[in-house]
Amino acid sequence: MKIEKSGFSLNSGDKTFLIEKRIRLLELIDIHGSLSKAAKEVPISYKAAWDAIDTMNNLSDKPLVISSTGGASGGGSALSDYGKEVLQTYKILQSKYTQFLDTLNDALGQGGVQNLQTIERISMTLSARNQISGVITQIKRGAVNSEVYLQTKSNNEITATITSDSIENMGLNIGTKAIAIFKANAVLISKDLELKISARNKFVGEIIHLTEGKVNSEIVVAIGDDRIVSNITLESFRELDMKYGDKVMAIVKASSIMIGV
Repeated sequence: MKIEKSGFSLNSGDKTFLIEKRIRLLELIDIHGSLSKAAKEVPISYKAAWDAIDTMNNLSDKPLVISSTGGASGGGSALSDYGKEVLQTYKILQSKYTQFLDTLNDALGQGGVQNLQTIERISMTLSARNQISGVITQIKRGAVNSEVYLQTKSNNEITATITSDSIENMGLNIGTKAIAIFKANAVLISKDLELKISARNKFVGEIIHLTEGKVNSEIVVAIGDDRIVSNITLESFRELDMKYGDKVMAIVKASSIMIGV
């Protein structure tokens, strides 16, 4: 196992400015002089391509892509001189990045690479209490929204509903390592293990931690090696009369789950 080259990106402030798919889009615009042709070859939707160009132009000091309409040729898109300079700079950085990874793989060896992956996951800073890592096993695409299926280390399956544009922009595919992210107040808890409910994510587990607050209470449920944290009202907590070791069902709507990579 080694560190693979993937997801090389440049940021402007706290915003992602250039990622590989956007660079590919810029390269193809430079070749074809057409946003629609470039989008088709990437491949991404025309809308996703338009949004990507709009984002890059907004984050850039100067426009990277100049679009024209009308005229004998019917209009088109082309890289500005500044856009060509940025594209060339990216290619140089990417080359140096690849060289760096080759050197790093030689220095770390197998164990070091696995340690780095763990460090990366635990270094994420998010307000959401639930962050469960896994691998994407299936993607069901829709015109607007798509379903992403994530298999966790305990073989639990988490389903998330996100926009189809997000799937393209994030480069999600089957086999991609990702993180399911959701807030504790999005998790419902039931002691009825046979409860019929339309929510896609229903996990039966054991309560391993309880914290009773003045307004809300926190419940931690072990689902195999995965942990799900729920935040419910004190009134609900007392009505359910939950105790350590109780078997409960943790319920999360697919629309409440975000996907991070």
